[in-house]
Amino acid sequence: MPVFRGDPCGITCLILTYTAIFYADYVIINWIVLQTMSSSLWGALHVLLFNILVFLTLMAHVRAVFSDPGIVPLPQSRLDFSDMHAGGEKNDDWTVCARCEMYRPPRAHHCRICQRCIRRMDHHCPWINNCVGEWNQKYFLQFLMFVGLMSIYAMSLIAYSWIKACPECSKDMMVKQGRLLHSVILSMESILFGLFVIAIMWDQMQAILTDETAVEQVKRQGPYRARRPKMALLREVCGRSRPILWIFPCTSAPVNTEASYNLTV
Repeated sequence: MPVFRGDPCGITCLILTYTAIFYADYVIINWIVLQTMSSSLWGALHVLLFNILVFLTLMAHVRAVFSDPGIVPLPQSRLDFSDMHAGGEKNDDWTVCARCEMYRPPRAHHCRICQRCIRRMDHHCPWINNCVGEWNQKYFLQFLMFVGLMSIYAMSLIAYSWIKACPECSKDMMVKQGRLLHSVILSMESILFGLFVIAIMWDQMQAILTDETAVEQVKRQGPYRARRPKMALLREVCGRSRPILWIFPCTSAPVNTEASYNLTV
């Protein structure tokens, strides 16, 4: 079920994200490729490849924004917590959320922005205006990867366009100044966002491979379970399909059916 948060900070970050993506596409096409490679087949190829990255970035971002991160459903009736420490069926790993007034499964945490408990919550990310949890972490990772690739690709095209000889470039001073200005702005954007997403992606991969979310690291709860093979941990996030398909946001996010639960009482 699609979700969307009305958080002002998150909505602002969404606008900034899409503005940065479309601005990068505009500069690459109009001020880099068309100005320096318009008569070459390489120019058409670069436009195609860059726009494929733009499309994949937008698709991954939209799915990360609107996908259910793993919201724990609220009970249909008020629960009795008196048996929490008296040998009840949910007393081992389940905990009680005082804000939601319900039992929550292992590794679920309450998000003060979403105002709900999220399964295997890592953190709330304003750049997707959503929590990063069990069911959308894959799309979040894909978004980070594609933004990083876009940044590297944009920097490479900008550098190449200024280094190589360009007999077809316009001699008009206004055009030269415009290309220089947009190149500088996009270079700064690419460096800033590129380093930012690489750092976050590194943290995400560490969290997955150590089987410890950011929330669990802050709370110093330690690993929830015994160590598992790294490939098994990756499959929990990316799905059981072939690894080559993990990079595409068109495939469904994995659902851990073993951790299903029913709060209806």
